Amino acid sequence: MESFETYRPYLFAIAYRMLGSAMDAEDIVQETYLRYQTHQPEQVDSLKAYLTTILTRLCMDQLQLARRKREQYVGPWLPEPIQTDEAAETSDPEKRVDMEESISLAFLMLLEELQPFERAVFLLREVFGYEFAEIAAILAKSEAACRRSFSRAKQHLRDHRPRFPASRETHQQLLTGFLRAVEVGDMAALTGMLAEDVTLWADGGGKVKGAATRPVYGRDSVARFMVGTRRFWPDDAYVEPEEVNGQIALIVHVDGQPFTVLTVEVEQGKIRAVRIVANPEKLTHV
Repeated sequence: MESFETYRPYLFAIAYRMLGSAMDAEDIVQETYLRYQTHQPEQVDSLKAYLTTILTRLCMDQLQLARRKREQYVGPWLPEPIQTDEAAETSDPEKRVDMEESISLAFLMLLEELQPFERAVFLLREVFGYEFAEIAAILAKSEAACRRSFSRAKQHLRDHRPRFPASRETHQQLLTGFLRAVEVGDMAALTGMLAEDVTLWADGGGKVKGAATRPVYGRDSVARFMVGTRRFWPDDAYVEPEEVNGQIALIVHVDGQPFTVLTVEVEQGKIRAVRIVANPEKLTHV
């Protein structure tokens, strides 16, 4: 028999992609449960659609609030990383690849550039497979408006996603080489792995020494930043590669706790983006 708990993981999957924050996603899922308990209608044709409607509308409201809060955020804001594994959210290999891509930090950052309505339409259609008529009902908008928003969102993502993304093996090899070069301070090896127009974002939330408060641009600047900030790691820090947001990432641990999560975006055999999450409030799910 269907119940709210049947759909809790599914609802979290939508909320996390909508908000880029696991903590906020959990809160929204719980709020959805409370509203479902309080305003349960006598008859629901589809419990899944009913819960999705409540959750998605709550997420859109939350996004509006979050955008205002981020205007006061210290330094670059990055999504909150979450640990994932091979089991992921589906056993179908093809679908799993799509789901992993839709949860990557790079993809979530692109979603941040969409308006809340566009983001909701795109995710419901592209990632979760809803028909436009269903999306229109969920968002209380016309089907035509949903189609227009989806088209705009898809074009935006198409324009900004890597045209030739790397294989999982190439991605892991570059990440391993990147770590090795940083640890020994090998500037030549490091710059050789970076794209000329590479960008680095470091999210410390104003709470971490050495975190850049602005994006770092260019091969030499990013290499110098990485080698320079290595000295801020505690003496007992150790690094382990683990799957985060559907991709292999480097997690720096101190005293058994995550200290930093580092991910890279690879295109045509070069690292084109480095994203570092060090804000301790964002590391509870890794």
